[in-house]
Amino acid sequence: MTTHLARISVAAMFLINGFAFATWASRIPVIQQQLQLSAGELGTALLGTPVGSLLSLPVAGWLITRFGSKRVTILAAIANCCILPLIALAPSVVWLAVVLFLFGGAGDILNIGMNAQAVVVENQWGKPIMSSFHGLYSTGGMLGAAFGGVMAEAGFAPLEHFVVGTAMGLTVLFIFFKWLVPYDVAADKHKPLFAKPDAVLWWLGLIAFFCMLGEGAMADWSSVFLAEISGTTAGISTLGYTAFSTTMMSGRFLGDRLLQRLGQVQLIRISGFLAGSGMTAALLLATPFWVIVGFAMVGLGLANVVPIVYGAAGRSKMMPAGVAIAAVSTVGYTGFLIGPPVIGWVADFFSLRIALFIVAVLALGMAAAADKARS
Repeated sequence: MTTHLARISVAAMFLINGFAFATWASRIPVIQQQLQLSAGELGTALLGTPVGSLLSLPVAGWLITRFGSKRVTILAAIANCCILPLIALAPSVVWLAVVLFLFGGAGDILNIGMNAQAVVVENQWGKPIMSSFHGLYSTGGMLGAAFGGVMAEAGFAPLEHFVVGTAMGLTVLFIFFKWLVPYDVAADKHKPLFAKPDAVLWWLGLIAFFCMLGEGAMADWSSVFLAEISGTTAGISTLGYTAFSTTMMSGRFLGDRLLQRLGQVQLIRISGFLAGSGMTAALLLATPFWVIVGFAMVGLGLANVVPIVYGAAGRSKMMPAGVAIAAVSTVGYTGFLIGPPVIGWVADFFSLRIALFIVAVLALGMAAAADKARS
């Protein structure tokens, strides 16, 4: 019974994290309008979130090893929720960037803490359940986006919306925090805090890099590509990313069963081939129907790679789980950061269609590297 409650509690942390980020993201246009920001100023401010995320990752590993993942997860979840209203109160582009830096840092410390918790629960459970946790993150994102639409339609200002969102997140945290696992992997205390990653961790990081570069590219360029090749309305152009997001969420709820049946290496290999072939079909056929179908395949292919990689890193024989997950996540998140601008630069020299082939090639690279990432 205790393990079941721990699983529910950790799942709630993933839900909070996804919900908080989508709550903010759903009101970006309104905040841009309130502060009268140009596209360039908004882009500069938005850099605060990924920079805060990236710089917080090594700190997260140290904090978890020093204080335990339960305490870090709780405090980071509180911070992640409470920073939301501060975003709406930012009076200028500089302060918006600063608050988003803190928001990104809190969100990724929560990310590493809850994944370290998930590794412990998965070990206790006795079979793969990591993907289902990440599916709850996606679910939280969709709920946050939907809630943001409802609040905007009802005429609530971002500050009012974010205060309500903070209250909702803290309520969920208050209900479930007590069942988080009070201890981390027992063997972690015998592992050095600082150690050179072994070959497996490097390969896991590389696979995460390939996957998250694809995720970042899809988030920023999928709608642009669909609009470019079809000349359709903005509403239709978003269907590609909607298909990608939907299959990614659905795939994560199927991922644990697939991992148990196929094993880590085979599932990464199939995932890479599926994502690579889906992107290739979308780019070669380049009609709205096949682009949407292809992007859906990419979402399904990328869905379980990061959960698998985090789970494998958490079982590292060299480093404490939190440190190993943070190390792999740092490499992977770098791909998420550089992917969109690299796609843009290549598109400027050639075309967006050619640039997006990078995603297909890297997805096939994941498939080729799968055998190197045995844990």
